[in-house]
Amino acid sequence: MTIVFIGDIHQQWDSVERGLANLDPLPNAAILLGDIQCDRPLDELASPLLDRGIDVHWIFGNHDNDGGPEMWANLVEPDRNPRTTDGALHARVVEIAGIRIAGLGGTFRPRIWEPPNPPRVHRREQLPDDLSGLHGWNEDHITALIHSLSATAIWPEDYEHLAGQRADILVTHEAPRSHPAGNAALDSLARAMGASLVVHGHHHVSYRAVARDGLRAMGVAAAWGATLDGEQLWPGEAPRNLGNLVAGWSLETEAVSQ
Repeated sequence: MTIVFIGDIHQQWDSVERGLANLDPLPNAAILLGDIQCDRPLDELASPLLDRGIDVHWIFGNHDNDGGPEMWANLVEPDRNPRTTDGALHARVVEIAGIRIAGLGGTFRPRIWEPPNPPRVHRREQLPDDLSGLHGWNEDHITALIHSLSATAIWPEDYEHLAGQRADILVTHEAPRSHPAGNAALDSLARAMGASLVVHGHHHVSYRAVARDGLRAMGVAAAWGATLDGEQLWPGEAPRNLGNLVAGWSLETEAVSQ
């Protein structure tokens, strides 16, 4: 129980607090899988973890900009978050408890990139020119779209940066193809990095699956806490239905919550 993976919190910190209150021993580190939706700085919200001496690492999800630049700043702004800024995992490989863990936040957005289609835009610096031709959009709307896409889309430049590195585990918000609505580009990224496991949020479902070549995947439902081995340490929001897995993937174990 060295690391706990926490699914999309969506401001449901009470589930995290209740779960931690019943744990003994406590994990050394927590990894938040995005969609935290910070109405206050993450340092304040994550106090149930931080005040217990648990290191907090995190990626962002597609809803972490729902409240606009202020919500985004509450997650990523170092001046607001001196305790959790160093825990940002997006586009990085960090050794946590002796395990090399890579992070990729956000989701695929058609305006940027939706594999298997090729990318429309590769780098964030290209986005203003790409959006300049939008008709019927005023400057404020374009500015808001630039911020949203720059913040929470999966960008080819970040994907390619990670693909050249090595990791044991890839942590994503978007799902790999183990989930029926996932994207095989994340399977490919994990394999390119030498990762044996992908842990994801986004779909609010708890499951473990394995591909024919041995690549494993684990989904963690909203505000649930799970160990590296799939043990569910506390419940959160009622999990959604996984559905039928695609060819090439099979369930490794049935989720306890189902």
